Formats: sequence, structure tokens, C-alpha cells
Amino acid sequence: MQQLIECVPNFSEGNDLSIIKQITDQIEAVEGVRLLNVDPGKATNRTVVTMVGTPDAVIEAAFSAIRKAGELIDMSKHKGEHPRMGATDVCPLIPIANISMEETAAYAQKLAKRVGEELGLTVYLYESAQPNKNRSNLSVIRAGEYEGLAQKIMQPEWKPDFGPVQFDAKRGATVIGARDFLVAYNINLNTTSTRRANAVAFDIREAGRTKKENGKTVLDEQGKPVVIPGSLKCVKAIGWYIEEYGIAQISINLTNINVTPVHIAFDEACAKATARGLRVTGSELVGLIPLKALTDAGKYFLEKQQRSTGVSEKELIKIAVRSMGLDELSPFKSEERIIEYMLADNSRQRLIGMTLRDFADETASESPAPGGGSISAYVGSLGISLATMVANLSSHKTGWDERWKEFGDWALKGQQIKDQLLLLVDEDTQAFNRIMNAFGMPKSSEAEKQARTLAIQEATRLAIEIPFRVMQLAYESMEVIDAMAKTGNPNSVSDAGVGALCARAAVMGAFMNVRINASGYDDKIFLEEVMNKGRELEAKTQAKEAEILKVVNEKIGS
Repeated sequence: MQQLIECVPNFSEGNDLSIIKQITDQIEAVEGVRLLNVDPGKATNRTVVTMVGTPDAVIEAAFSAIRKAGELIDMSKHKGEHPRMGATDVCPLIPIANISMEETAAYAQKLAKRVGEELGLTVYLYESAQPNKNRSNLSVIRAGEYEGLAQKIMQPEWKPDFGPVQFDAKRGATVIGARDFLVAYNINLNTTSTRRANAVAFDIREAGRTKKENGKTVLDEQGKPVVIPGSLKCVKAIGWYIEEYGIAQISINLTNINVTPVHIAFDEACAKATARGLRVTGSELVGLIPLKALTDAGKYFLEKQQRSTGVSEKELIKIAVRSMGLDELSPFKSEERIIEYMLADNSRQRLIGMTLRDFADETASESPAPGGGSISAYVGSLGISLATMVANLSSHKTGWDERWKEFGDWALKGQQIKDQLLLLVDEDTQAFNRIMNAFGMPKSSEAEKQARTLAIQEATRLAIEIPFRVMQLAYESMEVIDAMAKTGNPNSVSDAGVGALCARAAVMGAFMNVRINASGYDDKIFLEEVMNKGRELEAKTQAKEAEILKVVNEKIGS
């Protein structure tokens, strides 16, 4: 299980693309790292870069990029809307796969130490990488920005964690840390007023605002300013004016999207803006976002409309983009913005990425794959897709408004089964190819023979398990098909009937593949269990198909 971390360095240059390219070239030169996104901003004069890879490779790439940024960027000449204190302003590491926050923090400290010692650059640690929690907050570290750094760095409480205790006029200072996944998100307003944008930002951000009466700060009994907290947890926000677009924005960092998702931040900003006589016109993402954040947003806005959420992933993303106006300032390209899409190995989904004609032509070719297993999975996906269609039609049927949620839930379940079956289309073919590759292994020595036998057995077991999973999913889909035949839109009952035929074909076809692959597997206990379950599923499927078709035929009539 490979460890993966994400690194999102922010460089204080957003206008000179040649400088940005020289920095990102350093990243792309490191093996084991993938550059996912480069997002320059003219008004902020800042570029957010996203890369992902194995920890050691990411550390190497980040170090090279920080070094190059220090060579090319002169902070004494830098102007921009975003708070900043260095050429590489901030460089966070984020755990992505098979690595803890503690381990990620250790890598951040390793990087910071190297930057301080080898580059002679002033470095502060933040978030999980900073042992001193009194100075772990990025906004506190960056207070005073570049212009106040010369004085701040000399204060004992702000001695750098690594590097020299002296002001570097050209490079400034860098903040390196480890944190959870953060979504940088800007909300557009129909005003040019930074003060009014700030007012909305203070309304929603967790830190809120200092309470004032008659223009004076209200103090508590201890003499400390009284703070009015904002309405959203795990939200940092400020207002600014973006000359490039001619609008003011609320610039937001969502530090935990499980606590405050993007769509909740958007809706709350809309409400607070409206209360102040403003209007939200759209929004924009900076960098990448997890897929679930957008699909959850799509479901949220559909539910507000009392519409079925059982639509495709692509449709959910489209709803989210339209509802939050993510394409107001520039086109929103899912393949460049969603982290899972950027990391996806599309070669593993070759078949389901084909057109219908290409898929049929590929099946009809002299190649033995895709074969019956992949076709069974695809037929099963078509069967549940028909039932899901009936559920969505029923959810939106005139006069059935009170039942939208009932049918929407059936559609959602159908979409989940469909997506799993579609993945198995390619996985079945990959399992077959794995068997062929195992048979092609060398067998000259006894060791080679043993390795070949083991590989054949492992591949064969996989080639049994995948079609068996197709059987389970296709049978599971019949619950949705049955419900749609009995309670769905009567005008679409024939579609439910065809769905039942497809599900039956998927179960029986997949079982044929289980049986033929079982002939080459040696674990008899495993085989007996699978075959018994397979025969049971086949019998249940045939009985359920008969039950569904009886209902369908009675409703259709002669």
C-alpha cells in the first residue's frame, strides 16, 4: 500500500508565466511526483500549485521548487491582494493515502529543516508540524506580512523554527506545515466594496469579529476584547477586491469540509450577503477539490428542489457547478479540478470509456476479451439503469409530489449498483488478462514453476470472485426493479420488465464464468462455497424474474 501525500505550495507570483513555468519544471523533473494543478491569480499575484506523490519524492520536489522560487521572485517588489510573507509563502503537506497526520508532520519538519539549513531561508512551522500551539495558526504567523517581517523576526517569541534569524529582503520567509485537506474557495459579490465583502466574511468565519459600541471595542471583565463568533465552524474568511474581475469577493479557506462543506458555506454567504443588501453572483475554486464535496453539493441542491438525487455522478457535478456558479469567472473543467479525476488511471476503465459501437466492435473482434463476464456486468448495469430511470420518472411525475423522496431513494440505490457493475466490466477483462499473463510466465526452473503456479492460482481466484460479485450485484438490483414494476410510473412498467430480463441474464451469464474459471482452481473448500452460493443466487434470480414479469404483463395487458 503506497503512501501518498499532497503538497500545495503557494508562490508569490501570478503574472509572469515564465517564472511559474520554471518553478513547476522543478517539480515535474522529480520521479514519483505528479503535478496536478497550477492556478495563477493576477490580482493576488500568487500561484497555487498542487502536486501528489510518495513522501520522499514530494519533499524533494518541494525543496527544488522553493529553491527556484527564491532565485526568481523578488519580494521587495511584490504587490498583491493576498496576505504573504515570502517568495514561497506557504508550503503545506496533506496526508492522502496510507499515511497518518503524525507521519506527514514529520516529513514537513524534515523539509523545513533542509530548507533552513541548505537554502539559508527563514522557516516557520505551522498546523500539525508546529509543536508550539501558540504559533501554529497560519494567519497569526503571517500577521504583519512581508512588510512587518524585518521587525517581527527579531522578537524572541517569533524566532524562526529553522534558518537564519535575519530579514531576507529578496526571499522573505516561508511557512511549512502539515494539515488536513483544505479547500480554498472564493465567493463573488455584486459589489466593488472590500469593506462590505469583509462584513460578510466576518459574519460567517469562525473567528467572527470584535464587538464594538459607539465605535469603541467592547472589553470583558479581564480587559480583553469581546468577540462575536461567526456562523460557520472551520471557516477562515476575508473580503477583498479583485481588479481583474472588477468585483469584490469573500476569500474562504474551508479547513474541514466534513464540518462545513462547500455548499453550506455558499448558502450561508448568500444569506448573510442578502441581509446586507448584497447578492452572491457565483463562486470559484482555487486548486483542487475532492469528488465527494461536489457530489454532496449536487445532492444538497437537488434535495432543496425536492428532486431525486439518484442521478449520475456527472449530473451531480453539473448541478453543483450551476448552483454555486463555479463557472462564472472561467470554465469549470471537472477533469482538472477534481482530485480523484486527476489521479485516475484511465487505462483501467478502457472498456466503459468506449462508445457503444466501439465496445460492440471490440467484443466482436478476434480478441478473447471482453468476453461473457464483462458482457454480463454490462448487461446488469443496463438492467439497473432502466429501473433507475423509472424511479427518477416516478419521482418527478405530476401528482406524485409527496412521493419524490421515496422514488429518489430507489434511484440513488440504483445509481450505486450501476456504478459498481460498470467498474466490473473492465475488471473482468483485466482478470482474464492476468490469467493469460500468468500462463506466459517462465517455467524453466523449479522456482519459476512454483511462482508460475502461484500466479495462475491467484489470477484464477480473482477471475472467479469478479463474476461472482456481478451475480450478487445483479441480484441485488432486482429489489429496485421489483419495486419499480409494482409501484413506479405505470407508463414505464415495460422498462422495469426489460430491466428484470437484463438482471437475470447478468446473473446467469456471470455464473457461467464462475463455473468455467472454477475448473482451473485448486481450493476445493472455496469452490464448494462459491458454487453453492452461486446456485442459490441463480435460483432466487429466476424466481424473482418470474414474479416481476407477472406483474409487468398484468399491467400491460393483452
